[in-house]
Amino acid sequence: MITISEALDHVCHWSGPLEPELRTLADARGCTLAEDIVSDMDSPPFHKALMDGYAVRSADLVSGRAQLKRVEVLPAGSVARWPVNNGETTQIMTGAPLPSGADAVVKVEDTAFDADTQTALIDTRPVQPGQNVLHRGAAVRSGEHILSAGCRLDAQHLGTLAEFGRPSISVLKRPNVAVLATGDELVPVHQTPGPGQIRNSNEAMLVAQIQRAGARPIPLGIAADTRLELGERIAVGLEHEILILSGGVSAGQLDLVPEVLEAAGVDKVFHKVKIKPGKPVWFGVRPGVGGQPNCLVFGLPGNPVSSMVGFELLARTAISRMSGVQPGTPRPLSARLSQDHLAGGDRPTYHPAHLSWSSDGWIVQPVRWVGSADLRATVEANAMIGFPAIQTTIPAGALVDVIPWDTCVTSGAT
Repeated sequence: MITISEALDHVCHWSGPLEPELRTLADARGCTLAEDIVSDMDSPPFHKALMDGYAVRSADLVSGRAQLKRVEVLPAGSVARWPVNNGETTQIMTGAPLPSGADAVVKVEDTAFDADTQTALIDTRPVQPGQNVLHRGAAVRSGEHILSAGCRLDAQHLGTLAEFGRPSISVLKRPNVAVLATGDELVPVHQTPGPGQIRNSNEAMLVAQIQRAGARPIPLGIAADTRLELGERIAVGLEHEILILSGGVSAGQLDLVPEVLEAAGVDKVFHKVKIKPGKPVWFGVRPGVGGQPNCLVFGLPGNPVSSMVGFELLARTAISRMSGVQPGTPRPLSARLSQDHLAGGDRPTYHPAHLSWSSDGWIVQPVRWVGSADLRATVEANAMIGFPAIQTTIPAGALVDVIPWDTCVTSGAT
C-alpha cells in the first residue's frame, strides 16, 4: 500500500498534455492555450475619445473658457470629414476617433451648445493636451506579445483574443473520460431497487465531477459482475483517454475488475492507497497503439464517497495535467477549524466539509458523516479536510488543509 503522495507521483508520471486542437472562442473557455498570441494591430487603433463631449485644440482653451464653432457631429464608428482648426470644435461621442487638429476632449457637462449660432460655449479649467483621450497603441502595440501558451482561458482572455481578430485558436485537447459502474447490485436511477439492490448513483456523481474538472464524460452504464460483460464494456472504455470504473476493486470473490483489466492489456501501476475513504483504489495504463495516446484507467471503490474522494485526488489530477493545467495536483488551502474534531485511524482521512470565507479568513466545518457509504452527508459539503493519521482532538481554530471541490468556491474571496 502506497501513500497518497506516491500515488500522485505515479499519476503525474503517466499524464501529460494531449495534442492541440482548433476551437472557436465560444467553445474555448477553460481550455489551455497551445500557442503564443501576438497582436496584429495597435490597441486602440486610433486616438479615441474617452467620453461624450467636444474635440478641441487645447491651445484654444488655455484659460478654460471659449466659444467655438461646431464643424460636425462625430458618433462612434465614424471618421471625421473635417479637421478642427483654430476656433473650431467637433462634437464627439465616446469611442469615436479624434479628428485631425484636435488634441483633447472636453466633457459635455462643461459645455453649452447654441443651436442658432452652431457654437459651443466651453467653461472649464484649462485644457491640457491629451485630456480625455486614449492614444493609439496606449494599451498594446502591433507585434506585441499578449498571451502565452499554457494560459488557462477565461472570459478576459477570450475577449482579448476577439479584439485581436482570433475567432479560433489552438488549445490543448481536453480528455474524453469514460465512466463504467460495476456490480450486480446496481440498477438504473429510474428503477425501483429490489431486495439487495441499490441505484447507480456513482455514475451521475462521477459524470458531474468530470464536467467540473473540464473534461467530457462518456457514461457507459452498468456492467454486471461477469468477466464477459466487464470485458466487453472495458474494451469500449479503453478507446478513450481515461477510463474510470466504480466498484469491483476490493478483495471480494466477485471483485473482478483488476484481472479483467489485466486481460485487456492494462498494466497495473498501483493498487491500494493509504487514504480513508478510498483505500482499494486501482490505477493502471493501457499503452497506446497505432499512434493513439495511452489510456489511463482508474478503478475506484464502489462506496460513493470513496469514489468521490478517489476522483478528486487522483483522476482529477490526470484530467488537469492532460488538459495542460499546471501543476495539476491538488493544492490545499489553509482554513481554521470551526469546532473541535476527533481525528483517528491508521490512514489520512479526507472528511467532507463546508468551506466559507469570513472577515478573519477561511473557516471550515466538518459535516456530520458516518462513512464512505454516506453520500447524503456530502450535500452539505463543498470541500474536504485532510486530517492526519493520528488519534487526537484537533481544537477549534486550528489551521487544517482543505481541498475545495470547485474553484468557484474560492474565487469570490479577497
